[in-house]
Amino acid sequence: MDPGIPPGVRPGVLPGIPLHSRFERMRPTTHLPLDESRVSGPWMRVVPVLAVAGLMAGCGAAEPPIRVGATMSESGAYATQGIPARNGYRLCEAHVNETGGLLGRPVEFVIHDDASDPATAVALYERLISEEGVDAVMGPYGSTLTEAVAPVTERHRKVHISPLAATSSIWEQDRRYLFMVLPPAELFLAGLVDMAASRGLERIAVLEEDALFPRAAGAGAAELARERGLEVVFHERYPSGTDDFTAFLDRLRADDVQVFGMAASALDDFIVMARQMREQGVDVAMFGTSGAVSEFQEALGETAEFAYGLSAWEPSLPNPGIDDFVEAYRSEFGQEPSFHAAGAYGSCQIFMEAIRTAGSLEADSIRDVLLALETTTVFGSYAVDERGYQVANRGTFIQWQDGEKVVVWPDDVATAAPRFPTPPWAERR
Repeated sequence: MDPGIPPGVRPGVLPGIPLHSRFERMRPTTHLPLDESRVSGPWMRVVPVLAVAGLMAGCGAAEPPIRVGATMSESGAYATQGIPARNGYRLCEAHVNETGGLLGRPVEFVIHDDASDPATAVALYERLISEEGVDAVMGPYGSTLTEAVAPVTERHRKVHISPLAATSSIWEQDRRYLFMVLPPAELFLAGLVDMAASRGLERIAVLEEDALFPRAAGAGAAELARERGLEVVFHERYPSGTDDFTAFLDRLRADDVQVFGMAASALDDFIVMARQMREQGVDVAMFGTSGAVSEFQEALGETAEFAYGLSAWEPSLPNPGIDDFVEAYRSEFGQEPSFHAAGAYGSCQIFMEAIRTAGSLEADSIRDVLLALETTTVFGSYAVDERGYQVANRGTFIQWQDGEKVVVWPDDVATAAPRFPTPPWAERR
């Protein structure tokens, strides 16, 4: 049982609601768009982050900035995700200030490196609120750190939009000010299961890192697979820091597994697994992960081909302002934005709009706006239930094809068909 989770609540599983029903019932949003001047046009122009100080001056030097505190994992195990998320916050900060700021004041993000460590994140949020006196906060990277800092933000009555936490149990503890933007963790491998079931595959194995988010993602995948009629050959857990997956690969081979789903917070684990699958000649019809990032393909080259992965966002999606966001991010940071960058940026869009609509920084006024808001940002659809739990965003699944991420699920946003089945390693170049 995870610390802080009430007895009788299974991490990541909502009692009494089948996962397939939860997935199918995720409602489409009735679009109440963000202020269009902030979603497109000048809100999305390329603004160098280093010029933010100059932009603030244009908001009125007499007005003090609205200071927004946050941590991000700029070092440690989650740096691959945390650095682009930090960049997303910074780009949003620049764009808000370019359009005149918020409530007649400039916005200033105060971001500290939590080193991917929960205890460090807790101490930093306490410092940001109690000592540095920030006016508002936004969330850190991921479920583990969000679970750790949520008691701090709740105690101080600070609205806390989490850009990149997805584990349902975090929203099952009667928290008042916490809001979810990502699809629920339990659905992070739903695309893999759905594609496998629709193609007549019957035997699946699920492997999860022993951490808060991957435990929820793995449990959700196994439950959804059973509901879709697949046999779960094994559902196992491995300790964080594992670098030899031979024992699990032996089981994949011996048990004739057709579909292999893997959930992890440490994204390097996916690279290690794919490399060892190739080295040991372990073949499956489909291999999919709970997170698709460019580092996977950059590290593996051709070994990455045919692999599937959850991406909560892709630049090919028809979201408002997405092309301008991608162009601005490339210009500022010299690389393509990941879904972590887009998630942080989109969460910032939501928060800024909620404050603007509320007309103040008063927590309960902002909370009321966020509970009622249904919209689509650069990142995707947003709508929450009474817990602040996401009900509109289901994410996408990609497949690596010819060195590129290609959206293959769901059908309504797919840009290509899956290349199925994955050919045996012996037949690949």
